[in-house]
Amino acid sequence: MTVSIVIPLYNEEENVEILHERLKEILDRLGLEYEILYVDDGSTDATLSILEGIQANESKVVVLSLRRNFGQTAAFASGFDFARGDIIVTMDGDLQNDPRDIPKLLELIKDHDLVSGWRKKRRDPFFSRRLPSMAANWLISKVTGVKLHDYGCSLKAYRRDVIKNLKLYGEMHRFIPAVASWYGVRVAEVETTHHPRLKGKSKYGLSRTIKVLLDLITVKFLQSFSTKPLQFFGPMGLLSGMLGFLISFYLSIEKIFFGNPIGGRPLLLLGALLIIVGIQFIGMGLLGEMLVRVYHESQRKPIYVIKKVLGPENK
Repeated sequence: MTVSIVIPLYNEEENVEILHERLKEILDRLGLEYEILYVDDGSTDATLSILEGIQANESKVVVLSLRRNFGQTAAFASGFDFARGDIIVTMDGDLQNDPRDIPKLLELIKDHDLVSGWRKKRRDPFFSRRLPSMAANWLISKVTGVKLHDYGCSLKAYRRDVIKNLKLYGEMHRFIPAVASWYGVRVAEVETTHHPRLKGKSKYGLSRTIKVLLDLITVKFLQSFSTKPLQFFGPMGLLSGMLGFLISFYLSIEKIFFGNPIGGRPLLLLGALLIIVGIQFIGMGLLGEMLVRVYHESQRKPIYVIKKVLGPENK
């Protein structure tokens, strides 16, 4: 098996040389064919020049330099596009992930399609990092149905056929296990060592947590309704339309049989609004169905994923 290590870096000039030395020591000891892909995500310090120096002396190192800071998901995506290994391992470049955990991931990946690290003893501030992460992990596990203790851990291993079928955007890199579950992948989790950040500055903050929560809504929608949007918008449209119809029917009875004035009643506006909203939801669902059909037919993209084909004609 060949292994590709994908590491995004943004302003990590103090850590990159130490990281490479530790990585090389572990990977050389494993005796596997490997490559290390460093992705410089638009660093403004000396990170890129240090990477260029490393690459000049290391044939197994590939350096990808992005034109600006696109974010961690984009950096991972570029690394996945250029990776050539059978197994693709991802990790952070801030020395908080330990390269000595890579053999554990490679051992488990033999019987699984995706192995995720779990920073059980996390060395980050509790209120600013660990508490929001615990809440997010619980929520993501509940919403997606894929139970993991640590979605935010970048130390993961993927089989090539799993990661090459995924398109990433937003903050989707942390949701890869949930998105990949649609393909029926076998997911495992293993405890990994986590070190405190000693050098450099963390790039995580509250704004990133908000982005993660918004992307969670997208993941849930794509996971459940990407090929059937009418089944998402339709029930809401029918419910809204029925409520609006019942309100309007009730007001009509009051007007016709009891002579009560209804023109200035807020309930009349509510009924009309619910009917309009119901029609809009159903219309959105139908438009979504048309877009899905055009997308799949124009790109000849199947709505299924084949794991393997057995038979003499396929040998």
